[in-house]
Formats: sequence, structure tokens, C-alpha cells
Amino acid sequence: MPKRRALLLVNVKSRRGEADFVTAVDLLRRHDFDLIERSTLDAGEIPQIIRRHREMVDCVIIGGGDGTLNAAAAALSEAGLPLGILPMGTANDFARTLGIPTALPDACKIITEGVLHAVDLGSVNGKYFLNVASMGLSVECARRLTGEVKRRWGVLGYAISAVDALKASRSFRASITCDGEHHRFRSIQIAVGNGRHYGGGLTVAEDAAIDDARLDLYSLEPQSVWKLIRLIPAMRSGRHGQWPGVDVLHGQHIRIDTDRPMRINTDGELTTRTPAEFRVIAGALSVFVSESYLRARKEAGRAQG
Repeated sequence: MPKRRALLLVNVKSRRGEADFVTAVDLLRRHDFDLIERSTLDAGEIPQIIRRHREMVDCVIIGGGDGTLNAAAAALSEAGLPLGILPMGTANDFARTLGIPTALPDACKIITEGVLHAVDLGSVNGKYFLNVASMGLSVECARRLTGEVKRRWGVLGYAISAVDALKASRSFRASITCDGEHHRFRSIQIAVGNGRHYGGGLTVAEDAAIDDARLDLYSLEPQSVWKLIRLIPAMRSGRHGQWPGVDVLHGQHIRIDTDRPMRINTDGELTTRTPAEFRVIAGALSVFVSESYLRARKEAGRAQG
């Protein structure tokens, strides 16, 4: 059986990238991968690297966090190349959504023995996102969640940044059109999810999935810091839509206009502003996942059906 050709692309700036690069090369070569090895300190270089090697490989294996994967999404979809994920970031929410373990040998095993599964991409003003795009409180969090905070505190850095951001949050008014229906909200945070997890393990909606051809939106009304802290357990389980002060919408095409321009955070990076057009691009990306993950998704689909 011929060796599989893969581009192994690692962001050595990610939390575990530099330490795990050599280990990943060794593990994948043992499984008969013919590797083209590339590392980068700048996520902005990733699309060009993928496009440059698209005719030379059968798949792309990326080591990094959600920001690294986000940077690769458009080029991967354009090239039609399958994605293997080695979670090396701080939160690894896209990997969590797909049931990919953070232990490197286990993640490599999914790439070598797993199956391909088509997942959706979200788009806001033409910018792709895997997990969630949001405005308001999350933007303040992103400004405070520096590389130093991530390195020092890991996932706990998200909570520390969120508490600081709460103190500086300002409400805004939003006019939202979701699949043709109009809504008006006063909010401190609006999030539009494509996947299931974001923000270090929060869940965008209880039944959210990365392959349901649907976007899930929630809006948080202005409320006290104490009430927001009490809401956190529900946000981890995705049940926050059942709480007072939380508005929830679902759809394939969402437009958001705000009373002042609001910056938008896509998978942890500030990339665009309102007014914003959101769309879901169904089945746009093929990813290696485990058979157990696929079984769980089928069972969940039957339960919802």
C-alpha cells in the first residue's frame, strides 16, 4: 500500500506547538505518512502554504489551536483537501466539538485510522469561522486574552478575561433578520455559532452541531454581574436559552445591524464589524474523525428526529 502524502503544518506559536512538532512527525511517519513538514509563527502564512502544496498532498494535518485552524479553513475548503487535527492550542474547541482528544498519540490515531466526515463552515462578511462569531462582551474578552495570559493560565485565562471584560461591557441595540424574520434586541453579547463549543468549553446551544446546516444565535440582555456569573453553568451545557434575559434564534442566513459599529470576533480573532451578514456553508470541509464520534452523531440525529 503506497504511503499517504500529507502536509504537516504546525503553528509553533501555539501553546504546545513547538514542543509537540517533533513528536507529531515521529508518530505520523510510523503510520506510513510521507510528510511535507512546515512550521510557522504567523497564522497569516497558512493559506499560502496550503495553496502552494495543494497538488502535492492527499490531506493536510494541522497542529495548533482554533485560531490556526480558522486561518486554514478557507484554503482547505477551496483546495478540497481533508483535514487532520492535532490539538495544540489553549481551548481546542473545534477539536472538542469533533471528539478529538488532546493527547497527541490519540489524535494521530484518529488521522491514521479514522474516517472522513463533512462539516459546515460559518461565514460572516465573507470571513469563515469554525466555532462562533460574536460581538460585545466576547470582543472585550479577546482583547484581554493575550498570549501571555494563555501561556500562564491556560483555559482558566478565558474565565479571568471574562470577569475583567464584564466590568467594561457596554450595551448596544441590534436589529436582526434571521431567515426573513425581524427581531430587535438590547444586548451586551451576541454570538452566532456554527459548531458546538467555543470560549474554552462553552456550548452555543444545547442541540448545536457542526454538521446540522444551521447557525445558532443567542443574545444576552444587560444584567448584573452576579446574574451573569450564575448563568455560566448553563452556558457550559448549552441550556442558557431557557434562562430569562437570553434570546435565542436559529437559521441559515442572519443579518445583524447595530446602533454603532461593533467589532466581531471569529474563533478568537477580531476580523470584521457590523453590519454583518452571516451564512452557513453546509458540508464545506472534510475532517478526520473517529468512528465512535460518527456513531454518537447518528444516535443524536435519531433522537432529535
